Amino acid sequence: MSVLDRLGQRLLFAFDPEAAHGLSIAALKCGLPVAGRPVRDDRLKVSICGIDFPNPLGMAAGYDKNAEVPDALLGLGFGFAEVGTITPLPQAGNPKPRIFRLTSDEAVINRLGFNNEGHEAAEKRLAARKGRAGIVGVNIGANKDSADRVGDYERGVIRFAPYATYLTVNISSPNTPGLRNMQARQQLGELLSRVMAARAAAAAQPPVFLKIAPDLVEAELEDIAAEVTDKAIDGVIVSNTTIARTGLRSAGLAGETGGLSGKPLFERSTIVLAKMRKLLGPDRAIIGVGGVDSSETALEKIRAGADLVQLYTGMIYAGPALPGRILSGMIRFVEKERLKSVRDLRDRRLDFWASKQL
Repeated sequence: MSVLDRLGQRLLFAFDPEAAHGLSIAALKCGLPVAGRPVRDDRLKVSICGIDFPNPLGMAAGYDKNAEVPDALLGLGFGFAEVGTITPLPQAGNPKPRIFRLTSDEAVINRLGFNNEGHEAAEKRLAARKGRAGIVGVNIGANKDSADRVGDYERGVIRFAPYATYLTVNISSPNTPGLRNMQARQQLGELLSRVMAARAAAAAQPPVFLKIAPDLVEAELEDIAAEVTDKAIDGVIVSNTTIARTGLRSAGLAGETGGLSGKPLFERSTIVLAKMRKLLGPDRAIIGVGGVDSSETALEKIRAGADLVQLYTGMIYAGPALPGRILSGMIRFVEKERLKSVRDLRDRRLDFWASKQL
């Protein structure tokens, strides 16, 4: 981390985590921080689902909840940015405080609860950028008090299909009561059937990804893979935050309710990723998320079966220059190994990770 990044982190860490997040969004709106020239190299390009990604590193959903700064995030070097989670109606989310930094673990616990401004506000922003270059995914969710949660996802598909490079169906947040129950096979089958029917009826037909939790057992992963395959879902994002608290050093905060993200999530999310790759086969797209904070962790996700990777919490601790550092590290590794593409690494340690116990 540079001296400038360290000073920026010290400034932001002086604020409550949610206030710091708001300041970082405001800074990006103003054109700060100024990133170096984006790292570009043909060996980093990845093509999946008919989309040509300039590099495999993306900003995960949860940061830009209201689609305020996707282009600024792309300017930091990300190959793609995912906005949301966006629900049909605005909602305030859970009571504050609801974000906790576990600094000694380089982790965060959040119980935000899909706080966002709703479909209408996000659609206006995405419509205003329509026609611009850059890959922007839209992560859709359901309102906490919705009488028809599946209908909420249908509405999200219809509304954002014209603006999204891809859509993500998020049923894996632990902070909306009952949401993760939609990962159960019968409910999932109905959800995915209706989502795909909504996409077929939409003004555009972007790829659809399903974002799953890391806190699943083998049988649940098998059911999800079967439904993803049966309903022809384009890909899976592995994974959301975890409710587990294994091995944390920040004992004082470990008991806070919510989803844990950051460094401690890397191992389990990577195991789930590899197991899902085994179940889905080589052709279905997978995005690996959880504990990515360096070129080494990003490359390991790819070795474990990911086509693309995303991060969020890693940047809280490493600063806005992190995307550039990760991509530069990837290029150095590709050069050292004399690879034609970073894609050549995919699945090289699939068996190692898939053989680990959950």
